[in-house]
Amino acid sequence: MKTKKLVVLGGGESGVGAAILGKVKGMEVFLSDMGKIAPKYKEALDNANIKWEEGTHTESMILDADEVVKSPGIPPTAPMMQKIAAKNIPVISEIELAGRYTDAKMVCITGSNGKTTTTMLTYHILKNAGVNVGLAGNVGKSLALQVAYENHDVYVVELSSFQLENMYEFKANIAVLMNITPDHLDRYDYEMQNYVNAKFRILQNLTSKDAFIFWQDDPVIEAQLRNIETEAQMYPFAESIEENTKAYIDAENNMIINTPSTSINMPRADLALSGLHNLYNSMAAGLSACLLDLKKEDIRRALSNFEGVEHRLEYVDTIDGVRYINDSKATNVNSCWYALESVPKNTILILGGKDKGNDYTEIEPLVKEKVKAIVCMGKDNAKLLEFFTGKVGIIKDTHSIEEAIAQSASIAQPGDTVLLSPCCASFDLFKSYEDRGEQFKAIVKTLKK
Repeated sequence: MKTKKLVVLGGGESGVGAAILGKVKGMEVFLSDMGKIAPKYKEALDNANIKWEEGTHTESMILDADEVVKSPGIPPTAPMMQKIAAKNIPVISEIELAGRYTDAKMVCITGSNGKTTTTMLTYHILKNAGVNVGLAGNVGKSLALQVAYENHDVYVVELSSFQLENMYEFKANIAVLMNITPDHLDRYDYEMQNYVNAKFRILQNLTSKDAFIFWQDDPVIEAQLRNIETEAQMYPFAESIEENTKAYIDAENNMIINTPSTSINMPRADLALSGLHNLYNSMAAGLSACLLDLKKEDIRRALSNFEGVEHRLEYVDTIDGVRYINDSKATNVNSCWYALESVPKNTILILGGKDKGNDYTEIEPLVKEKVKAIVCMGKDNAKLLEFFTGKVGIIKDTHSIEEAIAQSASIAQPGDTVLLSPCCASFDLFKSYEDRGEQFKAIVKTLKK
């Protein structure tokens, strides 16, 4: 029998995991990355005796593949992807590959905002309840790597729209869709429906035994559900009870969760995470845990002691009476809306980065209500300056994080909040949103006299 040739494009966590799984399963594997591969991944590939290259794509090797695993960040319009398509070589995601080799239950979480917090919270609940659980997708270790070397009973998987694009046979047991707001429209020909379609791929292959958890009040989700069919059991959550709502807040300010096997009544004040957006995150994670038949006391305890996600509304310090909040993970407008919803008035807001086709009208009312100054931080702030000039008392144009923090500190008075919630991707000035957040925290710490 001919050995299957698997080519992996992209040498990051996802790609290297896929390459190793392919090798473990007896395939002939070649990994190619147009950029640089991190030393730890080179070592992993070498230890697995996998051929790799960086800084180039060798067409003869790639176009000889029986199947290609593509890194989520590579758009289908990339020249090499066009050549692969022309040869009709199947292209799948790392998640799709991993799903072929495990019978573990899959809790899969997507959404424009809140998916990382919900994923981490769900994992926290399961882990602390003694479940043999793995964390994968956009967080944790590669799902493929875990399937190759480990044996978990359940995986909690955060899925981006990019990852969902190349998933076909893979299926979730519990699919969670937090919300859909405009994001990554530059990837989707600036057509919102294309982005919505990608997100809804999380419902692929669900059966009547599976569950779909979603925010009931999201107008985009509501509209899409009118046009599609799914066999899955529906578990909508909302702030207040509506028809068929399975998680909500009652008149006594308790979070109520109802599933066929488990019901929870928990004071909202006992939740570890505050703010409306985090209420939804807690509801989605709680519903998932109930559907997995965890003990009520384990779910309540974990919902009350979770410590949150780095770079998401992360308190940094209070200096000269001014609170500094790192929300670098807010890479789209709706995510910034949730941040502004949770902060007090007299906030200095740091915005800016690589614009992805953003429409800032969504945050305009909250900006007018709560923001005393906007500090723009990016290589090109023209769009931000044009939109917000005249809508806030002070607006500044800066081009580095050092300058942005210095301007913010000079404006802030005791009792104010400086909020880094950029609305934009980080790639104009930073390696990643994590890099942006780490630099923000480090520079804020230097303000202490």
